[in-house]
Amino acid sequence: MQTLINQLNDKGQRVGYWENYHDYRGNRNLWHKGYYKDGKKDGYWEDYYCNGTLYSKGHWKDGKRDGYWEEYWSNGNLWFKGYYKDGKKDGYWEEYNLEGNPYSKGYYKDNHNDSLWKWYSTDGTLDETRFYANIN
Repeated sequence: MQTLINQLNDKGQRVGYWENYHDYRGNRNLWHKGYYKDGKKDGYWEDYYCNGTLYSKGHWKDGKRDGYWEEYWSNGNLWFKGYYKDGKKDGYWEEYNLEGNPYSKGYYKDNHNDSLWKWYSTDGTLDETRFYANIN
């Protein structure tokens, strides 16, 4: 049984599993893959650089990032990992530089720095620590 992809509902909205491709230097590479519900991204998605390297992976809910996400530099090293809630950064985050060394670690609440944050120099040694009080 073959899975149907890139389907529209009777309202013309994207539904179910979708894949998009792009041409890069004569090659057809996967660009995005994931699920839609009533025209909005909903469920697990992966995105790729035009050379085929993974760019990001994570979950969408009702068209907004929601849950755990990872994004990568074009060289394949992890850029960041962290949590979204209703499209906003919310929870523990780690960011890394292009070489793969830590850049920052800390918590977000409602898209703002919250609680303890640490920043690192380019070689990965601890450079600065700050505490944020996110008052809304």
